[in-house]
Amino acid sequence: MIPFALYSPETGEPLKADTPHSLREAGTGARWPVIDGIPYLRTNRAELVTRTLKLLDAGEAGLALEGLLADQDDWWTGPPADTLDLHELVRERAKFSLRDAVRLLGWGRVGDYFVHRWSDPTYLAGLALLEAHWNDPVCVFEFACGIGHYLRDFSMRGLKVSGADVVFAKLWVARHWVVGADVQLICFDAGSPHWPIPGAPVDLVVCNDAFYFLDGKAEVLDNLRQNAGDDGWLVLSHIHNSGRPGFSAGRAVSAGEIEELFPDGLVYDDADLTRALVEARAPSPRAPSELTEVEAFSVVAGPGMRPAPRAIVDGITLPRVGASLRLNPLYVPDPAGGYVIAWPSERYEAEYSGRATYPIHSDGPETLDWRGGLDTPEADRIRTREYVDLPERW
Repeated sequence: MIPFALYSPETGEPLKADTPHSLREAGTGARWPVIDGIPYLRTNRAELVTRTLKLLDAGEAGLALEGLLADQDDWWTGPPADTLDLHELVRERAKFSLRDAVRLLGWGRVGDYFVHRWSDPTYLAGLALLEAHWNDPVCVFEFACGIGHYLRDFSMRGLKVSGADVVFAKLWVARHWVVGADVQLICFDAGSPHWPIPGAPVDLVVCNDAFYFLDGKAEVLDNLRQNAGDDGWLVLSHIHNSGRPGFSAGRAVSAGEIEELFPDGLVYDDADLTRALVEARAPSPRAPSELTEVEAFSVVAGPGMRPAPRAIVDGITLPRVGASLRLNPLYVPDPAGGYVIAWPSERYEAEYSGRATYPIHSDGPETLDWRGGLDTPEADRIRTREYVDLPERW
């Protein structure tokens, strides 16, 4: 992991371990809870922080965890999680799959996206952008990391990684079902009065499918640039275009705003990045003024980026040789033979079917051992995500 030093999001004071389940501010003495190694540093949840610490101090770690798992971001419009479901998940987590966890957390359609994200066109666009500018980073920080899809890709390649998100439950799911115990995870708000991880230069800072949600984008971006330091680079993919209506909530940005925020950036049509992966070619950056009609922008910026994109052929977009892959779980048995795509929801189909890289029909088999060979039929089936590398407990 990256051993980020942590600071209070309210005062900027250094945070030090106080008990196995809390951090304390050096000056004020204020405390912050830690569960499963994940500090909870949200600034607009004072009552929840107090209640969580009280339960932890009393030895009621399970109840404390249930309270944090019920917490959501300010964009959430679904019903609250069922308390009995949360109780069951906390007590019986070892027996549940990732899909079970998402269901018990009550994430609904958001859960559909999380469990199938390994083949989503937007996720592949982010991987393609990373590979196009890859320069062998050692330390990677992902902001708004969700349940850790990208963190898993990085850590499986031996990189030191750390991730942050505003929703504690997502980080907790990442810890237990996606990335394991050796990744530093931190829960905090983008708009905190003080950035809890100031400076801390890393080689690469990543933010996928989240930047458009943020208020104070310029301020957040300044903090992320500081995390990247003088030699690092930033990858921000799938930033929704305010000039084209889409499916997600948030505060989308215009092509002009992209140009203003990233004067040093190379800007891409997010959809072209996905096509570049499938076609094994280099993506083409374009002037923001030429991208006013795209659904979403992707940007690479900073002094550490490659000056020109390379072809998407053999890097982070492909699994490690020797990996055991599974048929994309969007496929179900077809009565006529083989397998056919069954969309998890009408919304998912409306958003992704037009840009899906995988064929509507597959002949199988259900598993595939990846032996390498970039010009093989197997490589093509992996590029399109007909086969995916899923966590063991998916």
